[in-house]
Amino acid sequence: MKLGIMQPYFFPYLGYFELIRRTDRWVVFDTAQYTRKSWMNRNRIHHPTDGWQYIHAPVRHAPLGAAIHSIQLLDRPGARDRLLRQLAHYQGRAPHYRQVENVVGNAFSRASDDSLLALNIATLASVCDYLEIPFHWQLASGIDLGPLPIEHPGQWALRIATQLGASEYLNPPGGRDLFQPEEWRAANIRLRFTNLPTLRYACHPYPFIEHLSILDVLMWCSPAQVRDALSDHALSNDSLDD
Repeated sequence: MKLGIMQPYFFPYLGYFELIRRTDRWVVFDTAQYTRKSWMNRNRIHHPTDGWQYIHAPVRHAPLGAAIHSIQLLDRPGARDRLLRQLAHYQGRAPHYRQVENVVGNAFSRASDDSLLALNIATLASVCDYLEIPFHWQLASGIDLGPLPIEHPGQWALRIATQLGASEYLNPPGGRDLFQPEEWRAANIRLRFTNLPTLRYACHPYPFIEHLSILDVLMWCSPAQVRDALSDHALSNDSLDD
């Protein structure tokens, strides 16, 4: 079983879905500390006249160190309406504007409550449904990791992977330094890293900007084009246990 673990982000970039596509099970790391001004509640799309702009889901004030699962949205309907207004400049320009508008509406409506966690899971599920990518997820907070302490950040993934019986764990390339290869060898779990996919697409009259929110990609590319791009993108052959 191939496992992926990530913090839940708000309409994340294409590479996040590349990782989901390659895994059999996805663990939503909802016990991680919430970080203000991060991808947890914001992302980027094209600005109508100049470069890019932020989209975000405003949240209520929370104490320092609060876990992601405890963060509450300030106004879910208001966040939805603001996002749709920010997307409106794509209308008449992007060929898949209406489909993306539906993806956004579906995500906000299917969120199970007014927590940031529920919304972010719903955004991932809505995009995966549209792309026809399987998304089998569970919460890290529901996994019993036993009494042993976590000695370094990379052990969270190892402990979860061991508990769930994973044979392979996939991680974005930016997290390589978190892991100690001898621990994964001892657990007999292969550790691999994805490459960051770059899908160049025509988006006239806007300039092409890498790694914007998946919403921008979907404005210009059909689900089949996105799936083909992800399928053509090779997984990195190197791993810490090679």
